[in-house]
Amino acid sequence: MRQQELRGLLNDVRVALAATLLFTLAFAPTVAASEPTPQPGIISRIPRHPVESSALAAVGYSKRLRALEIEFRRGGTYRYLDVPATVHRQLLAAESKAGFYNRHVRGKYESVYVRPRRKK
Repeated sequence: MRQQELRGLLNDVRVALAATLLFTLAFAPTVAASEPTPQPGIISRIPRHPVESSALAAVGYSKRLRALEIEFRRGGTYRYLDVPATVHRQLLAAESKAGFYNRHVRGKYESVYVRPRRKK
């Protein structure tokens, strides 16, 4: 192959890669920096209690499931799986619940989106 043909081929490869990247970015789901991506989710029966916090609205915990649920002020509720009861107690006792969540819960436990309950 001549040098000019190689340059043309290389340019075609670059165009194809750029098109693939643009397609991926346009159609791939985005991940929020602070919260897990909402998925189809579950409906919860874990009672949540209001908390004083700038970011968290309510918190609930199931000892049987070892599940921590957090309802956020800006919307969305998430269940964090395999969370020790001590983490729940420490969250409730924390002076800054949002800060505790950011340092000790977010990104540390697997999470599932909790769908809102249907109104009867």
